[in-house]
Amino acid sequence: MNKTLIASTLATLSILASCQSEPTPEVKNHWPKAGVTYEIFVQSFNDSNGDGIGDFNGVTEKLDYIQELGANAIWFMPIMPSPTYHKYDVTDYKAVHPDYGTMEDFKKLLEEAHKRDIKIVIDMIINHTSTEHPWFQASKSGRDSEFRDYYVWAQKDTIAAFLDKKVITLDSDNIRQWHDPGQGEDFYYGFFWGGMPDLNFDSPKVREEIYEIGRFWLEEVGVDGFRLDAAKHIFPDDRPLDNHAFWKEFRAKMEAIKPDVYLVGEVYDKKEIVAPYLPGLPALFNFDFHYTLIESLNSGDGQLLLQKQKEVLDFYQGITPNFIDATFSSNHDQPRLLNDLKEDPAKYKQASAILLTMPGAPYLYYGEEIGMLGLKPDEHIREPFIWDVKENDKGRATWIEAKYSTDATVTPLEAQRKDPNSYFNHYKALIKLRNSYPALATGSLEILENKFPKSVMAFGRKSADQEAFVVHNVGSESVEVDVPAEFEKELFKLGTIKLESGKLNLEGNSSVVFLKK
Repeated sequence: MNKTLIASTLATLSILASCQSEPTPEVKNHWPKAGVTYEIFVQSFNDSNGDGIGDFNGVTEKLDYIQELGANAIWFMPIMPSPTYHKYDVTDYKAVHPDYGTMEDFKKLLEEAHKRDIKIVIDMIINHTSTEHPWFQASKSGRDSEFRDYYVWAQKDTIAAFLDKKVITLDSDNIRQWHDPGQGEDFYYGFFWGGMPDLNFDSPKVREEIYEIGRFWLEEVGVDGFRLDAAKHIFPDDRPLDNHAFWKEFRAKMEAIKPDVYLVGEVYDKKEIVAPYLPGLPALFNFDFHYTLIESLNSGDGQLLLQKQKEVLDFYQGITPNFIDATFSSNHDQPRLLNDLKEDPAKYKQASAILLTMPGAPYLYYGEEIGMLGLKPDEHIREPFIWDVKENDKGRATWIEAKYSTDATVTPLEAQRKDPNSYFNHYKALIKLRNSYPALATGSLEILENKFPKSVMAFGRKSADQEAFVVHNVGSESVEVDVPAEFEKELFKLGTIKLESGKLNLEGNSSVVFLKK
């Protein structure tokens, strides 16, 4: 063993020893308000039958792993039948994609997850369907079809001015909104793509269909909640009040079926647009957090994220006190976090330390815990999970040839388990820390009066009977900050820190969490 590795191992053991000098408090499940949710793309997660595609049975095989990591819930990207690999264009809302297995396989997965106190949330895509959905096939058959008003149709001459209009979406700036089904006379509206016609929520029949679909998954299948895709686009952007009203109605219908149903919405916009959705969607993804976290680390400005998060939380509080801030550092639509941080391991570890010491209900995208890589197009942000070296990795999916997350670029999970300094053990330790201390899980965010160097992100976390002091130096240079004497009980540290007589010195990309005595 070389001297560098010996020194590194001894340092890690020293940290672990200092953190374990007293019995660790009980690990608690704070979901949904502050628990950790693990996002899975089934197709790339674990292949149980050797056909190259991940499946439900493959996820069931790995539930002990998800429990080991410390996650409290799983969000599944779309699992319903669809003609595309991503499955965001549904053809049958009351079935599962045959590539992933049977409904019985899914119900077995649910049963086994619930045995481990792991909740299951599924993607619900109701803004649009596939053009192959039977509703659309019937709708386009003629103006007198009973399904005609399930979608938004207009005659060519009435929308002539809009036919060439293009809109900016998450992935493209050249998407047409109106599409010709091949008849040349009547056009249908599809915000994202011609293969995804928007449903018409002005139709009471459509709304009743959607509520029945929700009932099916909650009551007959038994899922714990839904991630609502494209929640901002139920009605066009110039009808925001109708959007807000719909989601209130949707929430009321779902809570009548399952009072503790979990609903998290994707509203991709600034806080002023996002916040009014809270009465209908009590949990909303915090895109500001994601982008500002990356900007803070890449610019070395510790104040950016702190101030942004305080603004968001205060603004949400003004709408409703009962909201869930769904924070995340990456997801299936964004480049992998390690790519966004220029493949800098120190920044990468600190990003997760910030995510898991800040308020909110964090989401963790599969593979982030082992440092997977990925850039657009989206398929390559969704590459197969690397469980072991290739010759031993029987569960690795092969539906796509990995371009970024390969054996040459990513250390497999099995090897990371044995390395105390690995990304996996880092994430695992942070999740356990968060779930062990109520101040870090459910505590408020306290902005401190002290003046700190620009690169320092320092804040308090305070619950009813516990208080923590968190310091992150996101810059590359060493800094010194004052630490009150009552906050000198160290719970966690990352990088190199030194505390003497109330003076804390942190080297670049170092973090520390103190507990009030």
